[in-house]
Amino acid sequence: MNETTTRHTFCRICESLCGLEVTMDGNKVVKIRPDNEHVATRGFGCPKGLKQHRLFNSPDRLRYPMKRSGKEWQRISWEQALREIGQKVAKIRKDFDPDAIAMYVGTAAGFGVLHPVFAQGFMQGIGSKSMFASATQDCSNKFAVAEKIYGFPFTQPFPDLHNTNCLIVVGANPVVSKWSFLQVPNPSLHLKEMERRGCKIFFVDPRKTESAKVAGEHVFIRPGTDVFFYLSFLHELIKMGGVDQSRIADHMEGYEELKGLADAWPAEKTAAVTRIPAEKLKELVRAYAESDGAALYCSTGVNMGGNGLLAFWIQECINAISGNLDRRGGTLVGKGIMNFPKFGRKNGILMRKDRSRIGNLPSVNDAYPGAVLADEILNPGEKQIRALFVTGGNPLITMANSNRLREAFQKLELLVTLDILPTETGALAHYMLPCTSPMERPDLPFIFPLMLGLQAKPYLQATEALIEPDGEQRDEASIYLDLAKYAGAPLFGSWLGQKFFECTRWYHSRKRKNKGKQPSLPQKSILSGLLRLTGQPGFKKLLRQKHGKLRAPHEPGSFLDNRVLTDSGKVELAPASLMDQTEKLAGVFAEELERTDEFRLISKRAVTTHNSWTHNLEDFVSGERNSNYLYIHPADALKLGLKNKELADVRSATGKVRLPVRFLEDLMPGTVALPHGWGHQSTHQQIARKTKGVNVNILAADGPENAEAWSGMVKLTGIPVKISPAAGEQAPSWSGLPEDELLV
Repeated sequence: MNETTTRHTFCRICESLCGLEVTMDGNKVVKIRPDNEHVATRGFGCPKGLKQHRLFNSPDRLRYPMKRSGKEWQRISWEQALREIGQKVAKIRKDFDPDAIAMYVGTAAGFGVLHPVFAQGFMQGIGSKSMFASATQDCSNKFAVAEKIYGFPFTQPFPDLHNTNCLIVVGANPVVSKWSFLQVPNPSLHLKEMERRGCKIFFVDPRKTESAKVAGEHVFIRPGTDVFFYLSFLHELIKMGGVDQSRIADHMEGYEELKGLADAWPAEKTAAVTRIPAEKLKELVRAYAESDGAALYCSTGVNMGGNGLLAFWIQECINAISGNLDRRGGTLVGKGIMNFPKFGRKNGILMRKDRSRIGNLPSVNDAYPGAVLADEILNPGEKQIRALFVTGGNPLITMANSNRLREAFQKLELLVTLDILPTETGALAHYMLPCTSPMERPDLPFIFPLMLGLQAKPYLQATEALIEPDGEQRDEASIYLDLAKYAGAPLFGSWLGQKFFECTRWYHSRKRKNKGKQPSLPQKSILSGLLRLTGQPGFKKLLRQKHGKLRAPHEPGSFLDNRVLTDSGKVELAPASLMDQTEKLAGVFAEELERTDEFRLISKRAVTTHNSWTHNLEDFVSGERNSNYLYIHPADALKLGLKNKELADVRSATGKVRLPVRFLEDLMPGTVALPHGWGHQSTHQQIARKTKGVNVNILAADGPENAEAWSGMVKLTGIPVKISPAAGEQAPSWSGLPEDELLV
């Protein structure tokens, strides 16, 4: 056994980026602990982050390029994989259209700095605008709203958690899911500290979540009615006089139109659908209005509920007109290592104005809605998608109407996945390309903290690669460089840039005496260049700050005067495109009144799961954790004749699944919960394949008719369902697939 050493790094499996202390035995990680001396993460780490080395070191790990012939997979060389994929891309590009080649960018791609940049550069070289992203499943509403009211999609205000005196959280469970769009490690500790110093905290949710049990007060709300909660909150805030008229006059446009919208939605009216008593809602509004610094915050429970665009817009307007936007204790807009929003708007980055071929839906953050991906593949016509690259994602599990998406993927002439493990999507691919894990690459924090300062406590950190790959894995940036070469489509559309990066990689490989190692771009040098261009210390200097380097604290009052990027230079409270969407609200409200007795399905997470990719470790799926369950209130179960742990059938407009029932008194009656990310029976991961969970997204509808205007999002929570004891023939399978399709 070699002498063990200790290294410091940070986790890159979610937005918390927790500082880690890693014990090494040669080229092997043997133990991971939280970094107790980290400048911001304060010795916190979740079970997934502390066991990630075991996930990445799975026997199922992709270590070599793989090619599928029928149902059989064979190992091939990188040269063969790149040549064959490149030739196919070039042919489709020539015979049809560049837009016939598409890419899906998953969440994992976003947690590295270079991966999404080079992926976009590859598509830009091809000349294709057919980009799709996981954001259109859970957060595109926030980007679409921010572009309209602040002038840039990545301008995302966040609660000043260290100073706020009132925090109202809607549809979020940070103790389990962390704070979306904001780096806040150890959420439980933060919430307890906030409550101890006197901050009033409310959690508005159809389930009394783990977060609500840690601190604050819980308020039930019926799934899918969030927009009416926000409208009544706005109405009552204005009625109470909780509006900062001087700030509105100086920094905002459209208040009168917004006020006119709110007039029709008193708390007494919306209580019938939200199930929040009028007096309780007014109590929340009073607490918010009377606090010296307050914030409304929401996440995926609102985003994915069917009216996330309008709900988030009204939330941001409330924070603005109350005087809490850009205020200590209210909501802040962070600063990254450069003014990325200004740079992006000036250069049109993430602000494409094109629309999808199917449904005429707008792109958000330069990506089309996942809602129409299956349609874009299945419907003939000019620019019909014929090839798809899936990078750092698993859309077959995470996207709506998964069975229809499976049908679409099987029609593709070319499907390529770039990943660490062989996913369900990979099982359908023609090629699976093996990528390095976070432990095998140098890095900086990803774009949100790096370029936007979305951190409760701003800091910077760099990490070396801790281990060398144990096979032929390559980093994604280097893979896209080669794919661009073999496809005859230079990165970023520039042969000069393509040759520059090829020469840089050749020199780097020669310098490091790359015998027996995979060719790689000099990632540390590229990252160091990025740091120096933005006035930061270089990568090597930053590495010396092994516990992170604190940056300047947030500056309340720095946003409204200088960094609003709308044409008017002011916060646009009532953009015409959003006001137009409010015309449907009366009809939605009337429909809600008629459907008060139907069950609504929401999602639920566990601390041991992360979307679809942590189920291949026995620790996380042993015993009763080898399946997801249909959680239901005992009173509802009694009415339906359901028994605890027995099977039930769940039907929606698009599909049916069968799974065991679990009683849960924390749920609002009329609400059921079904965790997402399951349904692994078609994967090549040996442990995950033996789990019995079902894919909840079989129950979610896709297609342009189900996509929200401007955000392109579909309803992935608050889904109307019918529930009954399992009866008749067994459902086709736990995943919803016929047995002969399970192992492709």
